[in-house]
Parts: sequence; C-alpha cells; structure tokens
Amino acid sequence: MAQEQMYYFYTGTYASREEKALYLCKMDGDNGEMSIENGTDGIERPSFLALHPEEHRLYAVSEDGEGKVYAYEVDEQTHELRLLNQQSTQGAHPCYVSVTKDGAFALVSNYSGGNAGMFPIVSGAGLEEMASQVKHVGSSVHAERQEGPHPHSIVPDPSGDYVMVCDLGMDQIVIYRIEEGKLVTHKEAEQPKGAGPRHLVFHPNGQFAYVANELDNTVSAFLYDVHFGELQPLQHLSTLPEDYREENTAADIRVTPCGRFLYVSNRGHNSIVLYRIDEESGKLERIEWVDTLGKTPRNFNLVGGYLIVANQESDNLVSYSIDGETGRLTASGHQLELKSPVCVEPVVR
Repeated sequence: MAQEQMYYFYTGTYASREEKALYLCKMDGDNGEMSIENGTDGIERPSFLALHPEEHRLYAVSEDGEGKVYAYEVDEQTHELRLLNQQSTQGAHPCYVSVTKDGAFALVSNYSGGNAGMFPIVSGAGLEEMASQVKHVGSSVHAERQEGPHPHSIVPDPSGDYVMVCDLGMDQIVIYRIEEGKLVTHKEAEQPKGAGPRHLVFHPNGQFAYVANELDNTVSAFLYDVHFGELQPLQHLSTLPEDYREENTAADIRVTPCGRFLYVSNRGHNSIVLYRIDEESGKLERIEWVDTLGKTPRNFNLVGGYLIVANQESDNLVSYSIDGETGRLTASGHQLELKSPVCVEPVVR
C-alpha cells in the first residue's frame, strides 16, 4: 500500500496571546484534507510568518500596537516550535516578515509605525536588536487609508542586493540597497494614485515582479532589472470581474513555481483570481475567479500541489487542487476550522 504524502504548514491568526494563536497544521497530499497538529500561545496576533531558508527557524510578527517579532526554533522531526526570543520592531502593527537571501537578516515592516527594519539573525539562535531602520514620510489621495505612510510588505529581491517595500499609504514601492548590514535608499517606483500597493512577488526567473494593489483592486506587472534594482511598469489589470460593484480590497499574491500562473485574493468578492503569465513578456491574462468558500481571504499559499486559502472572517482554511496544465483551481471538499486565520506558511522539505 502506498504511503500517504503529508505536507505541513504553519498558520498565523488574529488570536490573543492567552489563546493558541500560531498553529502547526498538516495536509494529506492525496485529497487536500487538513488537520491541526498543535498550537502555540504567548504571542499576540501573529499575522505574518517566514521560515529561514537554511536553518530550522520560524519568524513571526505580533501585529499589535507595541510591535514585536518572535524567533522560534523548529524541531526538525516534529516541526514543533520553541520560543528563542523576541525583539521590538520599534513601530506599531508589524504586518510582514521575510528573510534575506543569505539568511543573515530578518526584515520587518510596521504598517502603523510607517517604518521598516533589519534584525541580525544569530546562527543557531534568535534575533539581535534592530540594526537598521528606515522611516517613510508621505501620503496619497485616499483620505482615510493614505493619510500617511503604511509599509505593508518587505521583500528581498532574487539577487539578495535589494529590498522592496510596498508602501500602501504613499503609493510607492521603495527600493533599498543592502550595504554593510544597513538599508540604504536606492529609488522609488511610483504606483497609480490611490492604488495602495500591498504585497509583491518575484517571478521564478527573477526578470518580472508583480504587486497586488489593495485599494484600487489591481495587479501590476513589472520588468525587473536585477543589476540596477529597477522596476519598469508593464501592465495594470483589475482583480475583479467587470460587473462587480461592491466593496473589495485585494490582498495576497503568489506565483506558481513553474512560473506560468499567478493568483491574487479578493476580500469582499471573496475569490482567488487566476492569471496566465506570458513567460516571454511577463504580461498577464485573466483566466477565472474561484470562490474561496469563506469570507475575507487575507492570505493564501501553495502547498504540495494545492492552494490553501485563509478566510479571516469565516474562521476557515480551504484547500484547492491546482491543475498543472491550466492553473485552474478545484475545491478539494475539505476545510479546516480555525479562529481568524490570516497567514499560511508551508514547511519546505
């Protein structure tokens, strides 16, 4: 009898520190069925997670007014977590964490604090205090959401030399160089006024980048010059059907490892939109929208040939199989109940 293929992933939630807030989950690769292995308390609103590319470490931001980033040791066999330490992010409501390509720094953006920073990673241990910080200044046209800077994501580029910070409040993607352990301003890529850039992903070939714009519900495609750290606009496309007129905010964005398909989540329309990527030009073609079978899909990720979406306001995770030829999603029929899930981070084996 063939052995079941199990895939593991962590789920961050908006639960309080007194509750289980950070979960280890597993999924059956044969049918997409999910279950909870265990949960971790002691962290407030762990809304975004990142695994170290080489060491068995997980980093989680605590999205509250104080702002903290936590470092956990990951058990190599069981994937269970042990807290190593925590550091202040020196800004309110951190909402994104990533790790530099060389594994030397954790990068954090503070949405309400208007700043972002780098934390040295101690090999075999936790995080040192923030070593470099950048503060944004500016605003844009949306009176309520863009009254000031709001760094939403912080993403290292494929070369490891540059870092992209999507600032929703300024309608800019601010590009920084990493020089001697510091973030140094390089240049800005302007987005359309009122776009509200939120999350950015690079194509596997490193030549293209894509941004989900929260406020005007669009996705932007860019040509990326890795040598000069430049984003050149290619295209802006809506994430919504033409006849949809109700409230919506675009949220997360992912590219498949094969580089042929891109997905964006819509909160309000409660859907995942699929785009086909032209691998020569980098441009996108809308293919279809799939219902997330829940409310407010803040985050989703690709796990073992499936897409798992976290529906924040309906308290459920839903898995979809991905057609390798077309990229189309088919609901597996399996859901997992979990309070206010907002991040899915797969354990890469």
